[in-house]
Amino acid sequence: MSLWTLGREADPDHSGPMRETTETDMLKTAVQVEDVAPVEVAPGIVRRRLPRTEYAGGWLIDFAPGTEWPEVDVHATEERYYVLSGEVIEGTERHGPGTYVVFAPGSRHRPRTETGARMLGFTVSPPR
Repeated sequence: MSLWTLGREADPDHSGPMRETTETDMLKTAVQVEDVAPVEVAPGIVRRRLPRTEYAGGWLIDFAPGTEWPEVDVHATEERYYVLSGEVIEGTERHGPGTYVVFAPGSRHRPRTETGARMLGFTVSPPR
């Protein structure tokens, strides 16, 4: 029986709200992103580290207009981000809202912005 099935036992036609179960609660974490403490990475750049598992970690980064990541970011594992607002510049490429960017292991970049930006990202953990 899947967790989806466990959560839908009382509602087999899926028409009502999903009922949470203890097993499901043990397998998820939910936070309000704005409740996660922001940490200044560099002047004008703030990161919120979102809950992580052994498989991946999440983060939300806000860039003020005219800022650049303080150093070249080198990836030992895969990294992905989604531009929520503003524009992120990677070299000569400009990524606006709705752009999904994936960096392979071994890649490097140094994002910057002229307009300001907000990105939601994930770093994949190395296999065990």
